[in-house]
Amino acid sequence: MPKSVAKIALSSSRDIPFNRLVLSQANVRRIKAGVSIEELAEDIARRTLLQSLTVRPILDDNGAETGMFEVPAGGRRFRALELLVKQKRLARNAPVPCVVRTEGLAEEDSLAENIQRAPLHPLDQFRAFLTLREKGKSEEEIAAAFFVSVAVVRQRLRLASVSPKLLDVYAEDGMTLDQLMGFTVNPDHVRQEQVWEALQRSYTKEPHQIRRMLTEGAVRASDKRAQFVGVEAYEAEGGVILRDLFNSDDGGWLQDPGLLDRLVVEKLERETTPIRAEGWKWLEVSPDFPYGHTYDLRRLIGEQRPLTEDEIAAHDALRAELDKLEESYCQTQDIPEEVDQRLAEIESALAAFEERPVVYDPDEIARAGAFVSIDGSGALRIERGYVRPEDEPPVASSDGTVEGDSKEVGADTASAPEHDSAAALDASDQAEAPEDDEGVRTIPDRLVTELTAHRTLALRDALANDPDTAFVAALHALCLRLFYRYALDSCLEIEPKSAMFSGQAPGLADTTSAQAIDARHAAWAAQLPKEPATLWDALMAFDHDSRQGLFAHCVSLTVNAVSEVYNRRPKAIAHADRLAQAVALDMAAVGWRPTVDNYLGRITKGRILQAVSEAKGDMAAECIRSFKKADMAKAAEELVTGTGWLPEPLRTPGQVFAPGIEPAPIADAEVEAQSANNGGEPAMDESGSGDEASGPSAEAAAVAAE
Repeated sequence: MPKSVAKIALSSSRDIPFNRLVLSQANVRRIKAGVSIEELAEDIARRTLLQSLTVRPILDDNGAETGMFEVPAGGRRFRALELLVKQKRLARNAPVPCVVRTEGLAEEDSLAENIQRAPLHPLDQFRAFLTLREKGKSEEEIAAAFFVSVAVVRQRLRLASVSPKLLDVYAEDGMTLDQLMGFTVNPDHVRQEQVWEALQRSYTKEPHQIRRMLTEGAVRASDKRAQFVGVEAYEAEGGVILRDLFNSDDGGWLQDPGLLDRLVVEKLERETTPIRAEGWKWLEVSPDFPYGHTYDLRRLIGEQRPLTEDEIAAHDALRAELDKLEESYCQTQDIPEEVDQRLAEIESALAAFEERPVVYDPDEIARAGAFVSIDGSGALRIERGYVRPEDEPPVASSDGTVEGDSKEVGADTASAPEHDSAAALDASDQAEAPEDDEGVRTIPDRLVTELTAHRTLALRDALANDPDTAFVAALHALCLRLFYRYALDSCLEIEPKSAMFSGQAPGLADTTSAQAIDARHAAWAAQLPKEPATLWDALMAFDHDSRQGLFAHCVSLTVNAVSEVYNRRPKAIAHADRLAQAVALDMAAVGWRPTVDNYLGRITKGRILQAVSEAKGDMAAECIRSFKKADMAKAAEELVTGTGWLPEPLRTPGQVFAPGIEPAPIADAEVEAQSANNGGEPAMDESGSGDEASGPSAEAAAVAAE
């Protein structure tokens, strides 16, 4: 006869008034975690109690029930109910659903309730949020219901919108939460699946690699073209922006570069219309110009429009108000917000007075032009008043003949052979007047040459003994060449050369160094006279510090440390190293960092690995060794950023480029050989940093349990 299976009996359940319940000391939960008591109380007030308390009757010394019950399992729910009673939102004798236990130990009940409970999988929570959204709940309502921010709700809705195939992989622990977050950048399910399939053949599947592959070909919202057009205008034309809700993305990625370029051209055309109306002979328009594009062009020196009487009065009033506020709050550390805002308004208004339009001579405008482009911040850059050599007016000499470019004349004269000069002097001697002519005639050219030779030597000696005057003379010669066109009004044969760059990376004109040089040059040009004839007097009127600063600027423009394939100049480059040491040049501090475009994408795989090894160590280099060239360069950019690492041509001898990291030397032969051969789960937070105090699993489990 078959043996019957014993049937189990479940513990009884009944409603017990809250004032007959007390918290048991047998509850094993000691550490606060998950949803707070306050949040749980609000949830119970909204939805009532979703899970009964587990209680045990309190017995007297004789083993009889006293009518009171202790709560060994469900202590947080008890405290939440207690809080509601204190807030007078729940009656003290309100019935509470309870499961009454008498068998076993109270500690065992508490431990079993917490251990045997399976936490909710994060994906289930993401999908639940999506279901609520599909049933008409707004993001704000969902956030309020589960005591999270709207940003967290959007993050989890975005996670739930990933390709179902990839969600299934995540459900089976085939990918991490971080990897799933990476796929949310691009909503295209087909592309998501393609990237995941490609990653199966890769050694690593890092989230940053996923994001790179999904945004390949897109334009950063921080790109100057995007800033110039405006993200809103791009979206209004149907442009799609890819966004990352879990990491800082600088505004996202613009997915349609063609549309962006069209909008840039159209806006540039609109912006140049009023500039064309100013009457310039020519106008060159481009999103970007190479650095040094104005080289060898004469720049017009305009004058700012004079202020009207009303503008002068307004300027003086603002200045007086500014001085008064600064005097009142100069000793105060915490300036009131309204005062700080007013100070900013005054400073902006005063800056507008200082930056008022420049007025040019109409005749000069008719032969000059302007460059219109976009600066590094996305603002319109207008460079007015440049005259091309072919548009220069003819220069009449003292004898009435028309001379060509004085710079070319000077060069020809300086390079003329000595025998030509001698021949000219001999001819001059033959033309001397006969001895019997007693009239006063011009001194013969040869004699003038001989006399001025004596004077030149004497002037050299005298100047050598007067360093101050020698300094001004050198400064005068430099300024004539660097700030004026047709300026050969110096007896010093000092010829500064401002080297052009035969090859340069895009965006060179937008670098910090280029902008600083241009601003400094413009500031000095504004302080110098318009006519070179008065330059000497102006320099003599400068104080010592001003002359020193101007001299340093002029000398700096002659630096040429460019190494070219046809003109490597090893001794000059060695001197550039000495100069860099003297001024403590640090290219990393200047703002240069290695990117795919400016370095990493243009070198061999071996050198990419060398860079990562030097900057981050051998282990980091090994992690990307199996990558393809393009992926390796992009990964290396992220790894090297912020380390201060620099390629050899940019290093200043003696400087430490990667503190704390010992460079891993790789011989050149080995580098080339390598190239030949190769052709946890952070949760989400409100800030999008990907690190929430309690993960989605824990939070969901806590809510479900309570």
